[in-house]
Amino acid sequence: MTSKVAVVAVGGNALIKDKTKKTIPDQYAAASETMGHIASMIESGWDVVVTHGNGPQVGFILRRSELAGSELHPVPLDYCGADTQGAIGYMFQRSLRNEFKNREMDKLAVTVVTQVQVNADDPAFQNPTKPIGSFMDKDTADQRIAEGQQFVEDAGRGWRRVVPSPMPEHIVEGDAIKSLIKDGFVVIATGGGGIPVVEDESGNLKGIEAVIDKDFASALLAGSLDADLLLISTAVEKVALNFNTPEETLLDEMTVAEAEKYIEEGHFAPGSMLPKIQACLKFIVNGGKKALVTDPPNIPRALRGETGTWILP
Repeated sequence: MTSKVAVVAVGGNALIKDKTKKTIPDQYAAASETMGHIASMIESGWDVVVTHGNGPQVGFILRRSELAGSELHPVPLDYCGADTQGAIGYMFQRSLRNEFKNREMDKLAVTVVTQVQVNADDPAFQNPTKPIGSFMDKDTADQRIAEGQQFVEDAGRGWRRVVPSPMPEHIVEGDAIKSLIKDGFVVIATGGGGIPVVEDESGNLKGIEAVIDKDFASALLAGSLDADLLLISTAVEKVALNFNTPEETLLDEMTVAEAEKYIEEGHFAPGSMLPKIQACLKFIVNGGKKALVTDPPNIPRALRGETGTWILP
């Protein structure tokens, strides 16, 4: 393994900056911007594996599927994940290739369509919580419930399908990713937390209707690669205590013990900053050296120690 390997988890905001900029060209422009910051990181000597979210993009595929229901077959959730890994991987590959050319760097990016194994007995399967797809009226939801799907009413906005979010246990293509890094490639992998698969009775893999948290999958990948750094890029420059209140305090660094205390005190919002901090802790507790949370434009500065929030053993 080379000297400095980093897994960089790119948040959904890296592709869709606001509600008015959702088209493919908009997403590509946003991706190019983020890949520019990652190219600077690579230029300074890091070997990088890029992971990414895919929530909005999976939502778009499911919506298209709904609208085309009378004409075409539906797309199962694991295939939505595979589709987005390919499409977002293509955006990142092309952006990075152009960055490398313009900077005269002898590098190539490659995307690995990644399956991530989960445990079929994970308690998450008894309690689906991850909302996906568009809002529906009660009649449509009832019809889908009769077909075996699960729905919840979402704050008066309508009914939304929920699926399990099991913990990732094994990156199926992990060895391939390792080989590619060793050979000097920049790898894009475990997009959207990976395509969730389980082993059946005969040991064969099958795709399932679930969503894996991309930060937990990134932490698992970073651990399996023995990475030097897990970098979670998100919408904020630094992690805050008492976020969005007059008492807001920005953190330069925190130890595992401090982070656990802040979690207990309820400083990090579930579905927002909480899984990111939990993923960083998982990585470090399992032997990782350090983790960093910052926004894409500040990645180069944060790596020089000028900003971002560092999480240390």
